[in-house]
Amino acid sequence: MSSLRFEALVTILNYNVPKVDFPSSKLSDLYAVNVFDMRKMKEYLSKEAFDSLNQSIHEGGKIDRGIAQQVASAMKAWSMERGVTHYCHWFQPLTGSTAEKHDSFFEPDKDGLAIETFSGDSLAQQEPDASSFPNGGIRSTFEARGYTVWDISSPAFIIDRTLCIPTVFISYTGESLDYKAPLLKAINIIDKAAVGVAQYFDKNIDKVNSSLGIEQEYFLVDLALFNARPDMYVTGRALFGHMSAKNQQLEDHYFGSISDRVMAFMQNLEIEAIKLGIPLKTRHNEVAPSQFECAPLYEEINLAIDHNVLLMDLMERVARKHNLKVLLHEKPFSGINGSGKHNNWSLVTNTGKNLLAPGKTPKNNLMFLTFFVNIIKAVHEHADLLRASIASVGNDHRLGANEAPPAIISMFLGSQLTEVLDELETSRVTSKMKQEPALWSNIPKIPHLLLDNTDRNRTSPFAFTGNKFELRAVGSSANSAGPMCILMTMVAHQLNKFKTEVDKLIRKGDKKDVALMTVIKRYIRESKAIRFEGNGYSAEWAEEAEKRGLSNIKTTPRALDVLISEKTLELFESTHLFSRREAFARHDILLENYYKKLQIEARVMGEVVNSDIIPACISYQNELIENVKGLKELGLDEETYSIQLELVKKISFHLNFVKTSVTEMINERKKANVITDARERAIAYDEKVKAFLAPIRYNVDKLEQIVSDSKWPLPKLREILFIK
Repeated sequence: MSSLRFEALVTILNYNVPKVDFPSSKLSDLYAVNVFDMRKMKEYLSKEAFDSLNQSIHEGGKIDRGIAQQVASAMKAWSMERGVTHYCHWFQPLTGSTAEKHDSFFEPDKDGLAIETFSGDSLAQQEPDASSFPNGGIRSTFEARGYTVWDISSPAFIIDRTLCIPTVFISYTGESLDYKAPLLKAINIIDKAAVGVAQYFDKNIDKVNSSLGIEQEYFLVDLALFNARPDMYVTGRALFGHMSAKNQQLEDHYFGSISDRVMAFMQNLEIEAIKLGIPLKTRHNEVAPSQFECAPLYEEINLAIDHNVLLMDLMERVARKHNLKVLLHEKPFSGINGSGKHNNWSLVTNTGKNLLAPGKTPKNNLMFLTFFVNIIKAVHEHADLLRASIASVGNDHRLGANEAPPAIISMFLGSQLTEVLDELETSRVTSKMKQEPALWSNIPKIPHLLLDNTDRNRTSPFAFTGNKFELRAVGSSANSAGPMCILMTMVAHQLNKFKTEVDKLIRKGDKKDVALMTVIKRYIRESKAIRFEGNGYSAEWAEEAEKRGLSNIKTTPRALDVLISEKTLELFESTHLFSRREAFARHDILLENYYKKLQIEARVMGEVVNSDIIPACISYQNELIENVKGLKELGLDEETYSIQLELVKKISFHLNFVKTSVTEMINERKKANVITDARERAIAYDEKVKAFLAPIRYNVDKLEQIVSDSKWPLPKLREILFIK
């Protein structure tokens, strides 16, 4: 047994579960204690400054520089009372993780002394290097300037004695270089579009907020074992490993009792999350061994996404204190379930109405149907774009792998609403229907849907679940801003088209409700192909989807093509979400991310095979050979050592395959690396380099079953997957 593996196993045996320091007060008393929220703003700001900031937050106006100075002074006073010494602009570049540059409040004065200072200018704007982050060619190496700009709608918070200020990240020339800037645009885009349609039903509606709840799946493994696996340490997933004899087949981990060690981690995580205003509500064991899930309450979408990104970072910090490692890779272990994050999305008006909650009256039913059908129509029109929004190298392993939705985008509505739409499709609505009762008689009465009145379909990428839509296809490591930004924009675009068509019919003389129903009925018919109630995993569905004209794009490089199609570019430009330059830049960034991650996996696989696997196998093979020689010298018959000879041959066979394949993989990698076009390079990595990973793994896993456990250099999955 390798020294690293031995030490890791010994560490686990000697591990003591740390005691969780529970607060003496209620958890609710800790909520947002480390957040400069509205309550603290009101306490630390003058009434004038608070009212001005509050108005800007809720109406989107600019902050006066003098008000910004007052806010900065208040933030400094509040945070320094809590031991804070530094501040940073916290942002979300296109690396997939957060970024921050810390500056001290400390500053020498002209008298040779020192003071703590924080200006409104420092709060509002800073200049990180825009050429060192992924930019898709927007910034050259010598064009370094970029800006982080304060997002007033997301409150500042404290982590490790640093005041973190949520910001957007843009280039010197104004293009967005992060996830937050386009998200804020998309929030505004759908707000305006939804208000325009909602006012057909209620003139008091002047704002529509997107609400989001993100269920986060993750794995926990022992930190010592993780550190003893070079493949997992570098890539976040096990590139090798014969599956444990016991894994998830007994279905005993899902919702099972939580082990003491994991419970201590969860409790500590929840305490720290609550302090940061993250309203974690749910925790449980997931399907696979060592897989878990946590979920917060619903929040306004910008805050929900900030909190999810912050939560992922917080999980890593807390896990280290418990000698654990959080794995957010979409498929860290082959053969068992992977991880995603389910994005539960709805639209809520300033009057408190959830636009995706059916009402008890015909009028409310019609408003619900209007938004419901337009969302279906939007997904039908832009299904490939929604598929592209969740594409990644990790998600390619997960989608359709018997625990996640397939790569075919479809929508599950439930039998009740499917019947409603089918009935509406065949009902008659004509311009002659002038009497209100006659019109309403053609709108089915939809009883108030409780959350459990609509069944769940885990094979559906996009499902209606009672009063919200659940986008289940997002990867566990992803920033939800990417897919939610796309979803909100395409729905907003569809709502705008809907309003244009309805207004045109009204101008021609149709009653408003007749015009609404006329367009809704046509949309139901035109978008019917995207609706599917059955098993998304089945081969029959793949055949049926093809007949319906639905795409089944299984790999990221080709899925991303739609980002720069003329149809998508027109959508981006008409809504002002992205310019053409920004769209092409993001396409390049996503392609680069894809092939670079595959490049890293291929490199690590080659290193581990050559440095660890082959030497261990040869060492064991040599022991077998020496054993055979000894038995021969004793004059024993060949049948006595036939098993040893057979093992020697098997080891040689698998070693030869592995070594030859690694050499060929390296050669293919070298060929791919000289390709200058990002798309062609990504396709080369996908089709040429990636093709070697599974066969190499298969043969290494066969060697793991042959070679003595005492010789095998890597911790095995049976050791990694079960935390006690």
